[in-house]
Amino acid sequence: MDNNLPFTSAHELEKLIRKKEISPLELTELYLQRIDDMDAQWGSFAHVAHDSAIKDAHVKTEILGNTKNTQELPTFFGIPTAIKDLYSVKGMPTAYGNGFIKDNIADFDSGIVTKIKEAGMIILGKTATSELGSLPYIESPSVPPCRNPYNPKYTAGGSSGGAAAAVAGGLIPVVHGSDGGGSVRGPAFCCGLVGLKPSRGRISSAPVGDYLAGMATQGCLSRSVMDSAMLLDILSGYVMGDPYWLDNPSESFASLVTKNPPSLKIAFATEILPFGKADDCLQKQVKDAVDIFADMGHKLTEGCPDFSSIVEPFKIIWQGSMVQGDFPDAILSPMNLWLRKTAPSLREYLNAVHQIQVISRQIVAFFADFDVLILPTYLQPPIKVGEWASLSSEVTLDHIINWIAPCPPFNATGQPAIALPTGFTDSGLPIGIQIVGKPKDETTILQLAYQLEQIKQWQKYRPSSID
Repeated sequence: MDNNLPFTSAHELEKLIRKKEISPLELTELYLQRIDDMDAQWGSFAHVAHDSAIKDAHVKTEILGNTKNTQELPTFFGIPTAIKDLYSVKGMPTAYGNGFIKDNIADFDSGIVTKIKEAGMIILGKTATSELGSLPYIESPSVPPCRNPYNPKYTAGGSSGGAAAAVAGGLIPVVHGSDGGGSVRGPAFCCGLVGLKPSRGRISSAPVGDYLAGMATQGCLSRSVMDSAMLLDILSGYVMGDPYWLDNPSESFASLVTKNPPSLKIAFATEILPFGKADDCLQKQVKDAVDIFADMGHKLTEGCPDFSSIVEPFKIIWQGSMVQGDFPDAILSPMNLWLRKTAPSLREYLNAVHQIQVISRQIVAFFADFDVLILPTYLQPPIKVGEWASLSSEVTLDHIINWIAPCPPFNATGQPAIALPTGFTDSGLPIGIQIVGKPKDETTILQLAYQLEQIKQWQKYRPSSID
């Protein structure tokens, strides 16, 4: 079988399935074998559902064989994927990144799982996440660390690190994640992928409701912009009772993504307050993208909102989330236990929610003069596994905040943002930029990302050490 097949974009695999050039069973067997052979070195899967995946693949292969007009099949029919281990798949464990509860079997499907099944996708298992989804790397004492396929000495990021490592390593072609402070964009940055955080209200969190004061949302991790657009179409939509919702555009994101946007007013920055300048290699990624967009006819202006006042209320809300849930202290990692024990009071939490909503209005007002903002995704390149393990929890938190700084402001505002893999460090680690759009405007950032993809061709990236 073609060695490039595991690294083929999902929308290309979909075409092969619809032409009956490959079957869902063949694809499922291919990816399951790769998981068995290779994932021990990365730790991208928390649970592999061999039996149910093969059973589903047999059914879908039979349906494909009996279908005369394959265009009538749902989007991504027969495409393998996986579900982040913060969300429930009926009959599979939901352990929230904690090894002590790995036998906690779910008796229902989360809303996104229902939509993924309705789209005809085959679920191969659960992807690894940081414990409770709290950290931008996966190193809980109760589970194996999740490592970067480009260099296993480095992290794949978090909290959707398992999802990113699985796609980067050619174990699945496309996958969902969730992003409460960069948890889709950060792993995409670390693993050389496209990572889309949609607008607040674009994707339902059913059957649960608000989380992190509305700052967390589902998102997409993929090798190509088109794959993320197509997965966004699958996941989008109101579910009765949602606390936030948006109407879907009149056309699908997939049909809009390839259309060139008009000349855009683009702001960009390589330094953000109060954190300072990004690493030199990340500044270069922004500047290179700016030059490309200027050549395309877009209008570029250096500028960025000041994020100084958002840091403390965001930290309070994020830390306050550790109090939620029924997890006993005894099973938590030291970092999460410290976060829980030093959590803010109810008054502090509610004041922080009020503050962050007021500050978010000020940040969004910046976009009255610009269509998009280009920033580094993170301020430093990916860190090594265990790099901060000897630090105190308080010092670790400071390191985290300074690493991921460009991401959380847009969870606070609810704006769409997309991380793009625009290059590599001198040592071969993926790095990149993020493009932030106006509220509700995923279309523009997807179109701009697609324009850049035609030049950068990052969908062809793959770790050199992998067959």
